[in-house]
Amino acid sequence: MDLKSGYPYWAIRNGLMHAFPRLERDLRCEVAVVGGGISGALIADELAAHGLDVAVIEQRDIGWGSTAASTALLQYEIDTHLLDLSRQYGERPAAMAYCACAEAIGDLRAVARDLRDVDFRDQSSLYYASKPAHVPVLREEAALRARHGLRLRWLDAATLADEYGLRAPGAILSECAASVDPYRMTSRLLARLRRRGAQVFDRSRIESMTTTTRSVELRSSEGVRVRADHAVIAAGYAGQRWIDRRLARNRSSYAFVTDPLPAEELQALRETMVWESARPYLYLRSTGDGRLVVGGCDDAIDIPARRDRRVESRARKLTEQVARRIARLRLQPAFAWAGTFAETADGLPWFGPHPQYGPRVQFAMAYGGNGITYSMIGAGLLRARIERRKHPLTRLFSFKRLRR
Repeated sequence: MDLKSGYPYWAIRNGLMHAFPRLERDLRCEVAVVGGGISGALIADELAAHGLDVAVIEQRDIGWGSTAASTALLQYEIDTHLLDLSRQYGERPAAMAYCACAEAIGDLRAVARDLRDVDFRDQSSLYYASKPAHVPVLREEAALRARHGLRLRWLDAATLADEYGLRAPGAILSECAASVDPYRMTSRLLARLRRRGAQVFDRSRIESMTTTTRSVELRSSEGVRVRADHAVIAAGYAGQRWIDRRLARNRSSYAFVTDPLPAEELQALRETMVWESARPYLYLRSTGDGRLVVGGCDDAIDIPARRDRRVESRARKLTEQVARRIARLRLQPAFAWAGTFAETADGLPWFGPHPQYGPRVQFAMAYGGNGITYSMIGAGLLRARIERRKHPLTRLFSFKRLRR
């Protein structure tokens, strides 16, 4: 599955950071994690840190799939409003999901602190109303979030113009957000995991999976067998091939990064990521070396050749969208790219066993705009499932969730 087009910045900045061996001999482990992107890395790290014998198997080079194309905005804010989730599942479960995402940012901060040098930066999140008609809903959304302890404040049009140079009728400013270099974090996590004795393989494709009541057997395209007590399928958007029903819609999203900008041009954007209430939404955030990453222009085209042809025109469109909102910014893309992403109908991820395979196979499908944050939550949730413990989000994030 071809997951990206153009020149993703993280791949260019970092190059191939670590080389891992191919899977060439049969092996036995407690948990086999299929997928070596940011989701698989966070889950494997959590499991190994709590004493489980883990093997990670990635079909590409480590971190070279959708992780390399991620723009890595770490937010508690889910693409679906808390208001809408509350209507679907009840206010308490919906608020639990939002608050768990906020806690996950702190957990990611702790992981990044241990790794060091992964460009993790605490930021604020500015979520602005794209048009005046969106203001009442965003005000109601802000009040509901605040009622559940999420720290934020409302900014009016004059304040947005004065503090950000942003043309918008109002916005929610949240304190809890961050950004990271997702490829660098993935590579460092799995390199550390290997140094500590875990097995990590790349360029090794798993073709089939057989389950029994006691174990899972995976077989690679080369005929190598992996026998495990449990398997975690953390193969990103390609993970849908393992399930015989459609779980999410694949889409393409476009992005570019600038050259480093002077501090007087970035101003408050140095510490604040910005996104909007329209769908699909424009968003931008800074990097540690003073660049701006801008993304959006999502479309339903997930055909690699057509996506490839659209990268440059979408980058131009994104620069125009930014200029209409923040007049002082006349951005020039240094590198532009596109990537596949998947979104579920309700904006929530899928974590846990699917009835097609039984309890020995756990899926980690951190789909939507909160992929990395969801993966951090999923790491703890899946460990709880493997250890046969309860987790408060088990049902809401499972394949069994139902509308109220």
